[in-house]
Amino acid sequence: MPTADMQKDKTVMLGGNVLDKHPLSTYWNNKNYTYTYNYYINVTIFPWLEVAYTCTLVKGVKGNYWPEQTWGKFRNQDRNFSGRLRLWKEGWWKEWTPQLVLGANDPGSFDNNGGGNINFNQEAGTHNYFNRFFLAATKHLFFQNVGELGLHMAYIYSRATGLNYEGPALGVNFRCCLPDTSLGNKILNGLNLMAEYDARTINIGFNYAVWKDRFNLIAELNDGKYLSAGLYFKICLK
Repeated sequence: MPTADMQKDKTVMLGGNVLDKHPLSTYWNNKNYTYTYNYYINVTIFPWLEVAYTCTLVKGVKGNYWPEQTWGKFRNQDRNFSGRLRLWKEGWWKEWTPQLVLGANDPGSFDNNGGGNINFNQEAGTHNYFNRFFLAATKHLFFQNVGELGLHMAYIYSRATGLNYEGPALGVNFRCCLPDTSLGNKILNGLNLMAEYDARTINIGFNYAVWKDRFNLIAELNDGKYLSAGLYFKICLK
């Protein structure tokens, strides 16, 4: 689910994932796939603005317009842009006020394969497989020498092709912040546990940061049974 968390100003993230087909559009969730893969770049241009570009790999399909030598092989990719705009910073006005972020994923698509006009209406033939618009709120609670609890709420509007995540979504995460007094504590301090309802299913996962948060491992069980995992590199240029 989307959250209102933002990266530090001038942060760049490069990453990739192995994705189980079940949480994806029927474009991937069919007999031709077990998993697919994606890679992306995410840039926080300003403290209040984040943009990303993601490519998800696509196989050639028998009986379609694909040449026979591509059947069953990853030979193309679906491309989508996304953006997030911070409307309100956590703690402005009152300490208890949450952070608010407005975002969009895959908002438009070409009318035809490989070209044509940009279409924002998700009509038949478009490729907005990851389309969604959302408003998210996040509030953090810090427990000294224990950790940080994140509470997340969002409302999602979607007209995605093949699968919609639409409606309210809820999530929670807990990041360990133990005193660096032992090796065990230092190991646990890289761990971030997550659980969510993404408007369709209940999912659990974790993120683990190493080398001063530069490398992050991430894994999720969608609906408690479909595993996806990935790795990303993060650097702050400021």
